[in-house]
Amino acid sequence: MPSPFFSPAASALVSSIASSPPRGKLSGVLIMLLAVLLFSCMDALIKLASVRYPTGQIIFFRNAFAFLPLSFFIFKAGGLKILRTRHFKQHLLRAVFGITSMGCGFLSFALMPLADSVAIGMSAPIFLTAVSVPLLGEKVGWRRWAAVIVGFLGILIITRPGMGVFGAGALLALAGALLYAFAIVQIRKMPAGEPAATTVFFFSLIATGVGGASLPWQWVTPGPLMLVCLVVIGLIGGLAQMALTVAYRIGPVSIVAPFEYTGLLFATGFGFAIWGQVPDRFVFLGAAVVIASGLYILHRERVRMRELPVSRTSETGH
Repeated sequence: MPSPFFSPAASALVSSIASSPPRGKLSGVLIMLLAVLLFSCMDALIKLASVRYPTGQIIFFRNAFAFLPLSFFIFKAGGLKILRTRHFKQHLLRAVFGITSMGCGFLSFALMPLADSVAIGMSAPIFLTAVSVPLLGEKVGWRRWAAVIVGFLGILIITRPGMGVFGAGALLALAGALLYAFAIVQIRKMPAGEPAATTVFFFSLIATGVGGASLPWQWVTPGPLMLVCLVVIGLIGGLAQMALTVAYRIGPVSIVAPFEYTGLLFATGFGFAIWGQVPDRFVFLGAAVVIASGLYILHRERVRMRELPVSRTSETGH
């Protein structure tokens, strides 16, 4: 299941190992909780930095220093050999969606409470289900369409258009979730033989380049403490992606994936501890609806994947 807590680069790694035989349910859950906690720490640091530093500068540090921990996975997957690809245009298009999604998310952190932004970001699986029909030709049954509609109702509860709540921050958070869904679509369109680590490498490389290209026009010199903060954003992001990947490697997806939603609790905690922000009852109610919708979509996806070999056999028989 796609997640609002990690970048589309990490999604490629997760998609490549999600089918691995599960070896530890409890270990997978604990490592997932660690991953979500790390991502929540990163989000809080990004919110702190976004008040003063341009989004392009934050994107640069987020991806450049994530290379350090992610290089472990990249080189373990084949090292320099993964740089050879015949699908650079696809990688570039996927990176465009992913980087734009990241930028929208970072900007939303600056404009609205952290927990509110995270709650809206949880709509990414709902958007993915909706766009998979026209863009991937997937067949979505009435049950998943019903879950999509319920999920969008949850978004309306959180944002409450027409009541003075729906502003630029909420719009950016929604745009980030939608663009994230488009990024995942591009990952699914990638040829089957393309290593997931290749996608990770090119996304991080292009994102670092895009962020770096903005520095001559937007650079704000950080003090020693904020420089450490910006570097830690990248390091934590890379470590969190590694933890997330390990969690999906050792634990069943159906058990591990729902714990990604604990990010809302962490975001609420950081928001209260640092900024004194407490989401209102509508945010919690809407988030509960969105989470329930996402979990049901995950359930139906599992059912669909179990039935897929049977369907294919049937079609071949015809």
